[in-house]
Order: sequence, then C-alpha cells, then structure tokens
Amino acid sequence: MTQPFYNTLGKVTMEKLTSIRSKMEDDTATAEDRLLAVLLQEIEALAKNRLSVTENETGFSKGKTVWVERTALSHFPHIRLHGGVHDGDNPIKR
Repeated sequence: MTQPFYNTLGKVTMEKLTSIRSKMEDDTATAEDRLLAVLLQEIEALAKNRLSVTENETGFSKGKTVWVERTALSHFPHIRLHGGVHDGDNPIKR
C-alpha cells in the first residue's frame, strides 16, 4: 500500500465517523451505526496516540524535555503500552 492510499483511508474513515456522529446527534443512527462509531473512535484514538508518541520521542531524540512515566527515564509514554505504536516505530537509541 502507498502513502496516498493510507491518507485517503484516514480521510474516508474520519468522514464516516463524522457522518455517524451527525446521525447520532439527529437521533437517526441505527444500532449498526453506533457499533461502527465505537470502532472508528478506537481507530481515531490509536492514530492520535501514535502521533503523540512520535512527537514525544522525536523531541527526546533532539534533547528536549519530554513526558516519561514516573517509574524510570527509560520508559516512554504510557500510551505506548496500550496500543497505537508498533514496536519498531521511531526507535530511540539509548
């Protein structure tokens, strides 16, 4: 798959979520719409998490102060532990 495909996929996904949210506000959403909204919201959250981790780790690699878990300086954002980032994404050399 190519980057343009993934960009289009993301745009279509968010357009669909916006459409379903509108139906929910109008109280015209079906049970299936509501289930799909849950899935699309999870995808949206994971994408936001991935971007946050990337931004945080990029800042760290440039010597900026970034948020880390309180347990140790070697642990990166808690969101890394709960999805949204692949193990090989933007590895930090320690």
